[in-house]
Amino acid sequence: MRTAILYVSIHHGNTEKIARVLDAELLNVGKANEETIKNNDLIGFGSGIYFGKHHISLLKFIDALPKMNKKAFVFSTRGGGPPSIYHRAIKERLRTKGLEIIGEFSCKGFDTFGLLKHIGGVNKGKPDERDLKKAKEFAEKLKITFQSLK
Repeated sequence: MRTAILYVSIHHGNTEKIARVLDAELLNVGKANEETIKNNDLIGFGSGIYFGKHHISLLKFIDALPKMNKKAFVFSTRGGGPPSIYHRAIKERLRTKGLEIIGEFSCKGFDTFGLLKHIGGVNKGKPDERDLKKAKEFAEKLKITFQSLK
């Protein structure tokens, strides 16, 4: 099973920390292309959450993809709020491109965006070792799920 992760990690590297423990080829979305998708069996898409959605550059990348029959997963880091709502936009886009979502993961990340910087941010130290362990467990379950769908 060849797996690639396309991600955007900007402010504090929260999303990159999670991406690194997911055990796959990592590609910043700015360096990824359609061939990246075609050459892998499972594709992960992740970023921090900005105004309730994944980063716009990741969403635009997905919008530019042709339809394809692949398995995918989504992940994010966030200041707060429910990931089920935050993942909705990216999952809808992926489904319209023919990708089947077989898993999703989210955890809190250190956030100093906007007014939060004036109070020193929220979720200091996140993602922490416990979050990274949960991400690793997610990756293991994802492999099992992928194999069962073959």
